[in-house]
Amino acid sequence: MEDDLPIVDAHHHLWDLEGKLRYPWLSSNEHGYLGDHSRLRRTYMPPEYRRDTALHNVIATVHIEAECDRSQQLAETEWATQVAAEFGMPNAVVAHAWVDTPNAEEIIAAQAAAPMVRGIRTKPIIADGPNDSVRGQPRSLQDPKWRKGLALLTKYDLSWDLRVPWYHLEEAAEVCREHPDMRIVLNHTGYPLDRSKEQLAVWKRGMEALASCPNVWCKISGLTVAGQPWTLQVNGSVIRETIGMFGVDRCMFASNYPVDGVKASWDWIYCQFKYVTAGLPMEDRRKLFAENALAFYRIELAK
Repeated sequence: MEDDLPIVDAHHHLWDLEGKLRYPWLSSNEHGYLGDHSRLRRTYMPPEYRRDTALHNVIATVHIEAECDRSQQLAETEWATQVAAEFGMPNAVVAHAWVDTPNAEEIIAAQAAAPMVRGIRTKPIIADGPNDSVRGQPRSLQDPKWRKGLALLTKYDLSWDLRVPWYHLEEAAEVCREHPDMRIVLNHTGYPLDRSKEQLAVWKRGMEALASCPNVWCKISGLTVAGQPWTLQVNGSVIRETIGMFGVDRCMFASNYPVDGVKASWDWIYCQFKYVTAGLPMEDRRKLFAENALAFYRIELAK
């Protein structure tokens, strides 16, 4: 599937482990659902990204905050901006900010002032699994203070990258309905990490609830299932159903690299994206692979 189809990678990360930024999650089991992620404990910069993507026509990328030490959230944005100046990528940045801290507006205003920042990824707390609950706790999806604080993103013309697992999607849709003017994009296909019939039904209900909000888009990425390889036998139906629910105008493909590299190469993942959409009109494929991400993240390509 090596062709010249333009690609905007709507979700990837970069980090320099030799630099000043610290990434506590890389030395912990915080993301244990990935399995063994020891291979991620290495510097990942544009030259390696370009080697990984060399067989494809990547025309722009979006760097998503990589969960560095939260005291360094502004420093990460400054660093990503310097990386872009040196390497010509990324083309847009989604930064981090809390919305419920005393200095939330100060941080969000500073992030918004950075020329490459288009949005904020701020995560509510989540339950350990579908049979657990954090309902009503501080920074949960029901926390009034946290929900009110989200309005700061609209105030500063920033989008929200929403990241919760499948068992929180219906609750997340309630929050999204409170902010109809906010540009929101769901990360990682709603994280359908449990592919049992019962839990896929929970995922689908949540995805349908979010898709009913016209201001919510979806990134098709993060399709890493414990104990299973990255194949269309595993992920094809999830991709097709997601496009069916959100429509081709509100979906975008993304690599989540290097994180999803624990399961497959960048080339493999995008070849599967191309294969599963091969029957769609080229106009729709261009939207899914590039045009929707350009529009959502307001990326202007050099002419």
